[in-house]
Amino acid sequence: MEETISSTMVEAAANAGASLVKQTSSFVAWAKTFITWENVFKLAGTILILLAFWLAYKLAIRGIKKIPVQKLSKQKSSLILRFLKYAFYVLITMYVLSLFGIKFSAIWGAAGIAGVAIGFAAQTSVSNLISGLFVITEGSVKIGDLIVVDGITGIVDSVNLISVQVHTLDNEMVRIPNSTIINANLTNKTFHHKRRLTIQVSVAYDTDMKLALETLSKAPALCPTVLTDPAPAFWYDGFDASGINMTAAVWFNNDDFLQTKNDMFIAIKKVFDEAGIEIPFNQLDVMIKK
Repeated sequence: MEETISSTMVEAAANAGASLVKQTSSFVAWAKTFITWENVFKLAGTILILLAFWLAYKLAIRGIKKIPVQKLSKQKSSLILRFLKYAFYVLITMYVLSLFGIKFSAIWGAAGIAGVAIGFAAQTSVSNLISGLFVITEGSVKIGDLIVVDGITGIVDSVNLISVQVHTLDNEMVRIPNSTIINANLTNKTFHHKRRLTIQVSVAYDTDMKLALETLSKAPALCPTVLTDPAPAFWYDGFDASGINMTAAVWFNNDDFLQTKNDMFIAIKKVFDEAGIEIPFNQLDVMIKK
C-alpha cells in the first residue's frame, strides 16, 4: 500500500515538473519573438528620447532658478517651474502611451465631455484658477508683502493658482481664495519700498499755534529711521472738542515701521514737554454742593 502511494506521488511530481518545464519553454519561446534587432533599436531609441526629455527638463529648471529675483519674481518663477513639471510628465505619459499604439483622439473626446461635467461641478475652483492667473500676471501681490484683504492682514507666503497663503501677525496661516482677492479691495502695505506714517496730536486752545507747529517739526530729527526724502510734513487738521488737532507725516522704509512709530510718539511727547505745550485730554470735573 505504501509503495503504491509513493509511486503515485512520484508520478504526480514528475508530471508537474514536466508541465512546468513545458510552460517555461513556451514562455521563453514567446519572449524570444520580441527579442529582435528591430525591437532592440526601438528600445534604445525610446531610452535616448526619454533621456533627452529629462535633460531638457533639468536644464530648463536650472536656467529658470538662475534668473535673478529682480528680473523674475519668486511667484512667477514658482509658477513657471510648476508648469514645466506638469508639462514634462504629460509629454512623457503621452509619448509612452503612443508607443503602445494608443490613439489620443478618443481620449481628447472623452476628456472634453468629462471637462464639461467637471466644469459645472467645480465652478468655484475654476473661478479661483482664472483669478489666480490675473493675480500672478498683474503682480500686485508678491511673496513677503504685507497685505490686507477682506479684513485679513498677513504676510504673503505663497501665490498659487487657486489661492494665496499668508500668515497673520499672530503667526496664523490663512488661505485666501484668488477670487476673493480679485473681487475685494486689496491693500498692499509693502508694495513700495517707502511708506508714510501719519500721527495726530492735539494741543490746548490757549497754545501758541505757530510755536506748536515749529515744535512738532523738531520730532522727526530725534528718530533715526525717518527719511529726509521725501521730507516730513506738518499741518493743522481741525478744531476738536478738547483741543486743536495737528498731524505729523513722516516717511520710512518698510522694515522700520514699528521702530519709526514708537520713536515718533516718544519724540513728540518729548519736544512738547520741553516746550511746555500741553496735550489736552478729556476731564470730568465733579462739584459737591453742601
